Amino acid sequence: MNPEHTGQGVTRTATSRGSAWIVVLVYTAAMCMNGLDSTIVNPALLTIAEDFDRPAVAANTVEIAFLVALVAALPVAGRLSDRYGTKRVFLGSLAVFTAASAACGLSQNLVSLVLARVVQGLAGGLLTPVGMTILFTAFAPHERMRLAKWLIVPTALMPALGPPLGGFLTEHLSWHWLFLVNVPIGTAAVLLGLYGLREHRAGVVGPFDRIGFWLTTPTLGLLTYALGFGPSQGWTTPAIAVCGLLGLILLVVAIVHQLRSEEPLLRLRLMSDRAFGAATALALVTSAGLMGVLFVFPLLYQAALGASALDAGLGVFPEAVGLMFASQVVDRLLPRLGPRQLTTPALVLAALVFGTLALPGVADHAWAVRVLMFCVGLVLGTAVLTVQIAGFGEIEPPDMGHAMALFTIVRTLGGSLGIAAGAAVIEAGGADGHDASAPGPYRAAIWVTAGLVALGALFALRLPREAPAPPPFDDEPHGDEPNDAEPNDAKPSDAEPSPTEPSQDRVERGDDVIAGGEAAGRGEAATPSGASAAG
Repeated sequence: MNPEHTGQGVTRTATSRGSAWIVVLVYTAAMCMNGLDSTIVNPALLTIAEDFDRPAVAANTVEIAFLVALVAALPVAGRLSDRYGTKRVFLGSLAVFTAASAACGLSQNLVSLVLARVVQGLAGGLLTPVGMTILFTAFAPHERMRLAKWLIVPTALMPALGPPLGGFLTEHLSWHWLFLVNVPIGTAAVLLGLYGLREHRAGVVGPFDRIGFWLTTPTLGLLTYALGFGPSQGWTTPAIAVCGLLGLILLVVAIVHQLRSEEPLLRLRLMSDRAFGAATALALVTSAGLMGVLFVFPLLYQAALGASALDAGLGVFPEAVGLMFASQVVDRLLPRLGPRQLTTPALVLAALVFGTLALPGVADHAWAVRVLMFCVGLVLGTAVLTVQIAGFGEIEPPDMGHAMALFTIVRTLGGSLGIAAGAAVIEAGGADGHDASAPGPYRAAIWVTAGLVALGALFALRLPREAPAPPPFDDEPHGDEPNDAEPNDAKPSDAEPSPTEPSQDRVERGDDVIAGGEAAGRGEAATPSGASAAG
């Protein structure tokens, strides 16, 4: 491996072709499991309730327990990876997630299933930020542009496949297989990770922010619960009102504490980085807009066409296809146009597409719906992937885990906020989700999501104009992984140029390392002149 000098006494390691392939494969497998589990259970909730002889509404606890636990675990992800190492925390969480999946599949009553889902959610909450930290520290900033085609699989395709796959498994096998399917995948990923992942941890770890933990974790749990159940139970019901109000109060107190603490649980100071601050704000509004429209439009689709729930789900599936397509072109467009010039018009176009979906008569035509949903995935996916890459360009390795945790928290809360906003507009319009003669409230809710996406275009103006540039490579190992360098790869002449003034030979060798990492993703041999799509 050739370490990459950041110019600030810290190094990142450019991955060799073998380790790059393993990092991407293990990350993708873990995130696919996590992404599937967020939606695959939905079609089986009624069957689960009937199996355990419980009322249908009780089955919702299976989902809300997973979501609340997942969000509650996010704040400690960065600190745990700093203290114990990214490999240890990631693979430990993956092993617990896999074991909890087996426990879910073997559950004999609703209580044991909910408890297993809580454990699964806690492990899943650590998987996402720590997994992205491993991925982003394994690749230099300029290489991350080519990670888009891998990031999109777990973040877009798997959640979209969840409902139809869950329905198929429930109908043809049993709901137990919704969870048991994770066991062989998770086991294989853990074994491969033990072999191929490298450990990384912060050199100096400060004291654990216990006050921040006891403020932040309940805050996220209360707000997630209120946003998740508020639309169905009513915002004025005592449980929802108390949880929501208490969550907001604790949120203010937690923010004040995090800003004043010398060693905060969440490093809110990272928001002062222009690119990361803009990316985090964009994550909030784009996640709210996307999840909002994916929640509202199927209801409108069924109201306008009388479509079944399965037909409605298949109607919005082209959105995932559009995201997949976007992932194949972002790495080519971003270096040419830059983050700001690529994201801003993409968000404006996304808002226009959202507005078109809300126009009267559009939902009457199935193919028009599918084309527009593909466009939603294409333009919004372009923006989201660009933001995800550009926002972390200046984040140093010691802060990467904390940045990932903060970004994931904001994105998750944004999705819940978008769903809650859409449901609130529908409820205010007097619709109940089954009135085919009153599509107006659904259209109004889609216009709200369009406004959220349009707001993101303003935040996009704070993104950098240029994509992360390829940095020079240093030839001496630095940081806390001195053994990662491969002595046989270095030449005596490598040490001559200054890290800040690379020679042409150094730049060419840097390109060779990049090409090696890229070819690894395709299983090809790297050549000095080969510059192509990365793994």
